Amino acid sequence: MYQSGALFGSMTLLENVRLPLEIYTELPDDAIDLVARMKLELVGLEAFTGHMPAELSGGMQKRAGIARAMALDPSILFLDEPSSGLDPITAASLDATIRRLSDNLGVTFVIVTHDLGSVFVAMDRVILLDRRAKGIIAEGDPRRLRDETTDPRVRAFFRREAEAVAA
Repeated sequence: MYQSGALFGSMTLLENVRLPLEIYTELPDDAIDLVARMKLELVGLEAFTGHMPAELSGGMQKRAGIARAMALDPSILFLDEPSSGLDPITAASLDATIRRLSDNLGVTFVIVTHDLGSVFVAMDRVILLDRRAKGIIAEGDPRRLRDETTDPRVRAFFRREAEAVAA
């Protein structure tokens, strides 16, 4: 899922979620409708099937983007900054939705984020990348990394500390 949700503005939510099923399956229309409605229900948007994306909040658009990404039942979903641009309460709700979908459906979510709140709610394992190291500097349970790391870069990330700039 793209950071914005990337829904087609000229299509209803139901039509957006139906689209991958129409393109990549040979299911009959009634089955496509049923699957699309089920995916929207999984993200709490069953009452908004006829709405256009512009009629929805940013959080609802992102949940609809997740529903569309789940349309073909992938085992892995890639999400780019899913909570970007959302207020803290909506972001927390989206994190809870991702966690619930992962736990209940067994879907693996690979999430790119800088949101520490999301890291601790939605993720079991994190990988920290560092541009100067040009690679991975830490990986594992986010709580253990936060509480037990000896790497000053990892500690600075979890403590939200600015790194000292050399003069």
